[in-house]
Amino acid sequence: MSKTTRRDFLKTASASAMIAGAASDALSREHEPQQTISPNDRIQIALIGAGGQGSSDTNVALRVGGAEVVAVADIYDGRLARAKEVWGDKIFTTRDYREVLARTDVDAVIIATPDHWHAQIAVDAMNAGKDVYCEKPIVQLIEEGHRVIETEQKTKRILQVGSQRVSSMIYHKAKELLASGIIGELNLVEAWINRRSPISAWQYTLPTDASPQTIDWDRFLGRAPKVPFEPVRLFRWRNYRDYGTGIGGDLFVHLFSGLHVIVGANGPSRVLATGGLRYWKDGRDVPDVLLGIMDYKGVSGHAGFNVALRVNFADGSVPPNQFEESGFRFVGDEGVMTIGNGVRVSKMTRPKGHGLSIDTYPKAMQDSIVKEYREKFASDRRQIQEVKEETWLPPSGYSDSFDHFTNFFESIRTRKPSIEDATFGFRAAGPALLVNVSYFEGRAVNWDPERMKFVKSNS
Repeated sequence: MSKTTRRDFLKTASASAMIAGAASDALSREHEPQQTISPNDRIQIALIGAGGQGSSDTNVALRVGGAEVVAVADIYDGRLARAKEVWGDKIFTTRDYREVLARTDVDAVIIATPDHWHAQIAVDAMNAGKDVYCEKPIVQLIEEGHRVIETEQKTKRILQVGSQRVSSMIYHKAKELLASGIIGELNLVEAWINRRSPISAWQYTLPTDASPQTIDWDRFLGRAPKVPFEPVRLFRWRNYRDYGTGIGGDLFVHLFSGLHVIVGANGPSRVLATGGLRYWKDGRDVPDVLLGIMDYKGVSGHAGFNVALRVNFADGSVPPNQFEESGFRFVGDEGVMTIGNGVRVSKMTRPKGHGLSIDTYPKAMQDSIVKEYREKFASDRRQIQEVKEETWLPPSGYSDSFDHFTNFFESIRTRKPSIEDATFGFRAAGPALLVNVSYFEGRAVNWDPERMKFVKSNS
């Protein structure tokens, strides 16, 4: 990892009085691996769901240090074999995650299964005395959210949802800047993710040995409708509503998580969505273009603002070797804050006067209006907007996933609540799932972000 520190990140901004301010506590730690942990303090982790995301999560966790993999559960034999190749022959492997939860040598589990298993395995794991890192979305169905929260509170286990932007120094810097009033009163947030390759549109490669003998098909299906063996539904499960949550739960949830960190919001009060299946007509039953519009009421001193989110899986607007483009744009009445690989603020200085549009009025009236205007705004000589830009960039090689697992392990050791507990996770997943509800049912959906419940429409 780069030894550039979080403080170095803050120093990359020029010393403008307009943006001066101390870094938040979340940015004050050095961005370096933890010190060596004694063997007795090592966190023994198990992976449940050894696909691409789960394997990536586990490798990041190991890079943080102070942890080791002791068990892996997956319903496909090939991934169990691969787990032993990567993490050693000594690890315990099984098709049945309950065997992992029964082990006394497992301190924490990483849950990276298809979405329809997230809530059940998280609840089972916490009831079994395990701490949990669960990939987003924390639930597939709205009605599962409170059950996970209640189990977390009852068992007092650590649960952290895997939306890494919550730990990102970039997003915490943006939070600090927005709170300083640098762009004035927030009125609109735009966010987007565009993808341009088959794999990024979930067209994953199928293994050549997929069969009822190498895959526990019934265990994969779980509560989902019983259908005949069809490997594409397992290895491309994100394309199907029975097992995944489509663009809403897979990608909008990241945007909601980042937004809520920056603004300090608990969620929208109203959600409206549209979109369609435009390009990837491969049998999937979820859209590949999705747009959502949300109303956020008074939050953190802001009277209210709107949010517009969009994801496009067939965007050809930039060279195809850039497989994903994403970002945020926070619009205020005094400037714009843009977030991508860093944070950029464009501060606009407006003339105090409102300008004149008087050509159609009688000449005498024009003269009178001009005289009064000049007297009122005599000191305002600016005829055009002045724009000042400031940019902050993280250290080279920065990884918010690394920070997210650092925070998870710290919570396990200190028993302090995680940075993204079940409540925060559900407040991001809830609106993301509401986008799906709005899209498939063709209606606006009202939501209580505090109580995390549907609100019946008066119409």
